[in-house]
Amino acid sequence: MSNSSLRVWILAARPKTLWASIAPVIMGTAMAVADGRFHLPAALAAFFGAILIQIGTNYANDYFDFLKGADTQERLGPTRATQAGLVRPEAMKKAFIVAFGLAFLLGIYLVWRGGWPIVIIGLASIFLGVLYTATPFALGYTGLADIFVLIFFGPVAVAGTYYVQALTVTREAIIAGLAPGLISVALLTVNNLRDIEQDRKAGKKTMAVRFGKTFAQMEYVLTLLAALFIATYLYRTEEKSIALLLVWGLLLLAFPAIKTVFRFDDARMLNGVLASTGQLLLFYSLIFAIGWLI
Repeated sequence: MSNSSLRVWILAARPKTLWASIAPVIMGTAMAVADGRFHLPAALAAFFGAILIQIGTNYANDYFDFLKGADTQERLGPTRATQAGLVRPEAMKKAFIVAFGLAFLLGIYLVWRGGWPIVIIGLASIFLGVLYTATPFALGYTGLADIFVLIFFGPVAVAGTYYVQALTVTREAIIAGLAPGLISVALLTVNNLRDIEQDRKAGKKTMAVRFGKTFAQMEYVLTLLAALFIATYLYRTEEKSIALLLVWGLLLLAFPAIKTVFRFDDARMLNGVLASTGQLLLFYSLIFAIGWLI
């Protein structure tokens, strides 16, 4: 494989959004460590499995959006490999099948360790990854994607990571999981706000299309703030280190993105907001992990 073709596949995986799968694993693992239940093989399997499922979802999104005509020359976001002719549709189809297949192989170990709950989580994650853009009931086309992103990149991911190590689930892991889920919804909201006109033409009824630009702008801000309040709630109820409240410092980093969301005059400006929101998610998970462990 040439360097140029490798670069195409990396870009198609949408690396700037992969923090949505990495952050919950960081948080769930930190909580397992704090409880003296860290398990390295399970943590690594959860880490790479989560990344593979998201990459598979992104490849499937690339493929099915091309088939449905949702990606056109008017696209404002990063180049979609299939639509741009950089990857043949058949190759993209094989790619998402391989990514999900590798995640499935890692899942075999996690099922051996964690039992039937992992079977449910793993199969549901892969199924919803395909359903995100496939079939007439695609989540990304009906406005339901926000709910499933909140759940599966949130409590399911954090509590699931904790479970495969501790072999039990705590209330705190479930609540903590809401934070990365909410910031992942913010990521999705930026994407939908940027593509609102193109999605409307393609019949893609995202939340932004259904309820309008102002709704999406408010959704972005409120999801970020809600994530910060999750850390505050856990600080108060679990008597954790005040370092947990350092997540509020992320507001300073978020301010330029929030300003752009409300004042952009070219939707392409939101591509930068997408990248910075992914970074906020990473920083949130790291600050939370440190605060939880101190």
